[in-house]
Amino acid sequence: MFTERRALSLVGICVAVAACNGTSSYLDATGGGGREEAALGRWLTAVSCAVVLAVCLAVLLGIARHRGEGNGESASSADAGDGVDGSRKNHSVARRDIKSGLNWIYIGSAATIVVLLSTFVATLQTLSAASHPPSPPSLTLDVTGHQWWWEVRYEYAQRPWLDFTTANEVNLPVGEPVRVRLRSADVIHSFWLPQLAGKTDVIPGQVNEMWLQARRPGSSRGMCGEYCGLQHANMALAVTAQSPADFSRWADSRRAGATTPAPPAARAGEIVFTRTCGACHTVAGTEALGRVGPDLTHLASRPSIGAGALVNSPENLSRWIRNAPSIKEGVRMPAIPLDDAQLHAVVAYLQTLR
Repeated sequence: MFTERRALSLVGICVAVAACNGTSSYLDATGGGGREEAALGRWLTAVSCAVVLAVCLAVLLGIARHRGEGNGESASSADAGDGVDGSRKNHSVARRDIKSGLNWIYIGSAATIVVLLSTFVATLQTLSAASHPPSPPSLTLDVTGHQWWWEVRYEYAQRPWLDFTTANEVNLPVGEPVRVRLRSADVIHSFWLPQLAGKTDVIPGQVNEMWLQARRPGSSRGMCGEYCGLQHANMALAVTAQSPADFSRWADSRRAGATTPAPPAARAGEIVFTRTCGACHTVAGTEALGRVGPDLTHLASRPSIGAGALVNSPENLSRWIRNAPSIKEGVRMPAIPLDDAQLHAVVAYLQTLR
């Protein structure tokens, strides 16, 4: 029994620690709407715990207050049965006055109404704060959910020449609200950046909107919050909040096209890549103009590949290109029939895409 209790305690601790993961925990909020939602979650948790404790305390007090009254009644009944007049035996049983409990019902109902109204008002305030940005956004993110990756297009309202597209990464300037438009290319997804804002569904044939505002620099993990198929768990994106100056430099680097690689192996890899992969993937500045898969113009600078399936390294790139379905079952990228020399050249080329 002691071993079982220790095992259950260990499981409970592991679950609690997992729920508090700083990179994907909404309680560790760093965004405008996310902070209001995290505050509401903490407040609701505290109120729920207080209500449970109050009910438990009331039950225990009631038990303690009336404990032993049944024994007293039995003794009184026995004493009454010892009288001479047997006909009066049943009428001499001691009676206990039962007081009305309506007052406690009134108190409990009033407390319940106060708690529910307070919760209702706090929820409305949080929804209002999370629905509207503090100022009109100058930057818009057009996010499209695919099975199973995210396409992210940065759009500038009055400066369309600054627009650019990336995949599975969201970078935000700290302190500036950003508008997000959500679309789906296939099934229902849910766009969720836990530390910045709540979930918003991504529905086929419909455009949903939300907003983001990072309040301090840092990195976190975004994900799909709606089961969308076999690889739902491997549909993540890297989220980075940075100073406006750092964000501008990052955006400038993403607008630049790919440069011609210098190493001979990488130049050979560019030719192989354009011939075998260019129909599905885009690399800006080259003849690879595919729109089926993610934009790979700056693949080498991303922390992961396959929407978080693997760490971005030459070894994992080789594995992914050779047989992606064996790593991410159900992925639409087929196994690429390249020999070892061609595969090595393509990986060398992709490593130059920064």
